[in-house]
Amino acid sequence: MWRFFPALWRPHLGMRGLINYNLSCCVNTLLQTFSATWELADLLEKWEAAGVRADSRNLPLQLKRVLAAMRGDLPQLAPHRDFLHCLDRNCIRLNTQHDANEVFLSILNFTQQQMDDQVLALQIQNLYKISVGTYLQCLECGSIQTLNSYLLSLPLHIKEDPNTLEDCMTSFFEPQELRDRNCCFCPQCGTKKPSRKGMKVRSLPRILCVHLERFRNNRGLTYKLDCRVTFPEAFDLSEILTEAFSADFAQNNCKYTLYGVVVHSGSAGFGHYTAYVRDKVNKHWYYADDSHIQQVSWEKVKTTYGGRDRGTAYMLMYRRNSGEEGQQPEFSG
Repeated sequence: MWRFFPALWRPHLGMRGLINYNLSCCVNTLLQTFSATWELADLLEKWEAAGVRADSRNLPLQLKRVLAAMRGDLPQLAPHRDFLHCLDRNCIRLNTQHDANEVFLSILNFTQQQMDDQVLALQIQNLYKISVGTYLQCLECGSIQTLNSYLLSLPLHIKEDPNTLEDCMTSFFEPQELRDRNCCFCPQCGTKKPSRKGMKVRSLPRILCVHLERFRNNRGLTYKLDCRVTFPEAFDLSEILTEAFSADFAQNNCKYTLYGVVVHSGSAGFGHYTAYVRDKVNKHWYYADDSHIQQVSWEKVKTTYGGRDRGTAYMLMYRRNSGEEGQQPEFSG
């Protein structure tokens, strides 16, 4: 049975609603997932921000303040207008429909750029950083070109028929052969040759953000895929990406537990964002729709797998299990 918490009453669970201010549902949803990422809030709390205390344009400073307010004990909605106006001053405009993954990446990038403590800024980025190595192998001479880079979210292509998260991940890391018009230049051969392109995981982050690419563009028109994508509450990535780890991958623990789901309802041109987040202490799931907070079951979270006329999961936040950091793979009913 669900329990509904009125907007102006903050229950013991530690969640506070956020009013929808000038089409802010996208940002509200991301703030709920950031608040549930206690590692991020803890790192921001360590930041002294001595030189930017009065800077209304400094996004990590405003993020620090709003996350602290969301963790507070006051019995009203958390104040977040200053954060929204800060986003607006950084070209993430108010009164505008936004893509949640793009705003998420922008917030992380602005945090990296605008913090005066680069050690802490790097630690925040490392929370989400998926280090990868891209390789391009000539299919004629066998020579290999490599490039190391990183992702802050894992963008997964989905098909127009039922998908599983595990299959989407496997497909993302499958090598592709590039032939004919797609041939690539081989420095060894001195000309374009058929090639094999692939990607290997070099290291995994504490927080694994998965972006389900539900929006497509066809001849200048954007449409949304409402098809089914199932995802588990917990998984071991070493059992899914058996062929996708690089030779220098050295992590022993690849087990992750879901703690946040960003949900999109509606069409590509007009929609609404909400979130499901899992409480750190009691392990229960809660639904956040702007100012309204509601306890739900895992069965309710699974309704975001997809289907016509329902909200669909758009971003998934997984946390790597770690015994020394007190994480246990416990589940609510």
